[in-house]
Amino acid sequence: MNLVEKDEFLIEKAKQAKKLCELGATDKDLAEFFEVGVTTIGKWRAKYDLFARALKTGKELADERVERALYTRAVGYDYETEKAFNDKGNIVKTTVAEHIPPDVNAAQFWLKNRRRETWRDKQEAHVDGKIEIEWVK
Repeated sequence: MNLVEKDEFLIEKAKQAKKLCELGATDKDLAEFFEVGVTTIGKWRAKYDLFARALKTGKELADERVERALYTRAVGYDYETEKAFNDKGNIVKTTVAEHIPPDVNAAQFWLKNRRRETWRDKQEAHVDGKIEIEWVK
């Protein structure tokens, strides 16, 4: 494989890896896809900056997608859907507004991570002062 072919090969691998990471692939998933060991993925990341950037970008995009979905779930959302009804033997389709209420667990998770100091489970108490001990015979 000459230098140009090697560069094209690397570019193609980086594009594939980025897309797979955007879809939520882990390093193990990448290794299975490329039919190599997980350590090889690590070596490629260390050796080829293009490959490392592709993985980083793809994984960041996947994380941002999950973050948006978690936020949406935490605050609730509305959407429209089509429903079909039977009206005296005739099928009637209509658009219906649906509401998904906020999810308390998603909201707690969001707040515990984004507003750690206020929402974490662990509470700390600080006590200042002196303790005096008097020995009595």
